[in-house]
Amino acid sequence: MSGVELGLASFAALLLLLAIRVPIAVAMITCGTVGFIAVAGWTPLLGYLKNAAFSKYASYDLSVIPLFLAMGAFAGKAGVSQALFRCAAAFLGHRRGGMAMGTIGACAGFGAICGSSLATAATMCQVALPEMRRYGYHDRLSTGVLAAGGTLGILIPPSIVLAVYGILTEQNIGTLFIAAIIPGLIATVGYMLAIAIYVRLHPTHGPAAPPVPWAERWRTVIDVWPVLLIFAVVIGGIYGGVFTPTEAAAVGAVATAGLGIARRRLSLADLQECLLSTAETTAMIFLILLGADLFNAFLAFTRLPSLAAEWIVGTGISPLMVVVVILILYFVLGCLMDSLSMILLTIPVFFPTIMALDFGMPRDDVAIWFGIIVLMTVEVGLITPPVGLNVYVINGMAKSVPMAETFRGVLPFLASDAVRIVLLTAFPILTLGLVYWLD
Repeated sequence: MSGVELGLASFAALLLLLAIRVPIAVAMITCGTVGFIAVAGWTPLLGYLKNAAFSKYASYDLSVIPLFLAMGAFAGKAGVSQALFRCAAAFLGHRRGGMAMGTIGACAGFGAICGSSLATAATMCQVALPEMRRYGYHDRLSTGVLAAGGTLGILIPPSIVLAVYGILTEQNIGTLFIAAIIPGLIATVGYMLAIAIYVRLHPTHGPAAPPVPWAERWRTVIDVWPVLLIFAVVIGGIYGGVFTPTEAAAVGAVATAGLGIARRRLSLADLQECLLSTAETTAMIFLILLGADLFNAFLAFTRLPSLAAEWIVGTGISPLMVVVVILILYFVLGCLMDSLSMILLTIPVFFPTIMALDFGMPRDDVAIWFGIIVLMTVEVGLITPPVGLNVYVINGMAKSVPMAETFRGVLPFLASDAVRIVLLTAFPILTLGLVYWLD
């Protein structure tokens, strides 16, 4: 069996293991180990493993992951989600579907200091679902909004998945975060438009709430200004050259913890719980990173990534069509895998292919643009059956709502996702414009 055939067979085996619910890290380590032995033998494998874990985990850039995770955990305990939802609902709740739009706005705000889609979905569900039910919102719309709004946790920077992409492709994480701001805002507005269209078709699913007095509205704004300040300090500090991404994450984590303590929402027990959950999630991500590193080392022996790039360039297919095919593959994989696993599995194969094509842009611009549209596409998988992790999270908390009802509720948002991905793919300036302006 040739190296290419062995590489393709390993992909098939990996997908099979994932289909039977083998953890992604275990599946990658298994396929990588077996493939490495088949290509190079035991001795090179043992020599590689001797230093693999240290060389991977000794990277300074990886320290950004636990710090941003801690920032999100502290934000969840600090009452940030409640303050954001009250503010958004106060300004939008009096409109038809306004409570749902307020939920989207709150998800975007929480995502700006969280970086995790699942955490955003779970946290906002606790806050927003009882309120939407209290005002007579249909369960389909309520749970669909929460599942889709949760994806903004990664689309709005800082983003754990985008940080991992930057590490894998050796791109500036701060620049990637800046590039994600406009697409993230487009996603937020697109979801609100989807709600507006939906409630026109189903007026009883999202009734208007009583208007909130302006004095109360401004009080809710005062409650959320620390969140906006933390976001501005973290993102502005990175791009202004004041902090490295890791330092900015540390500042954000400390500031968010300080906010929780100042509001008397973060006790010693809560602090311990946040640190423990951060450690558990970090361990899971780092084990996946090690599995991906081993699997990618095996693929490098097979030369599958470089040969795939050479073959695609030789076919004469237009570069944009190659991107479209890759995005379709991501959409299919999103029905089976989570976003981080997809990035770790596919970027070592797809990225060299994209970098070998001529898009009429500088290479660094191509890498940033590709990273953002990939991020947007993989997040669609969080609300797409049969996996739809955000849907499962929401339904785990709203046990009385059938799963099928929530999947019907996310359909308008999937349509919005499709329009957004087409726009970002066809017009790279939407991604790169803010980066150019701030240079």
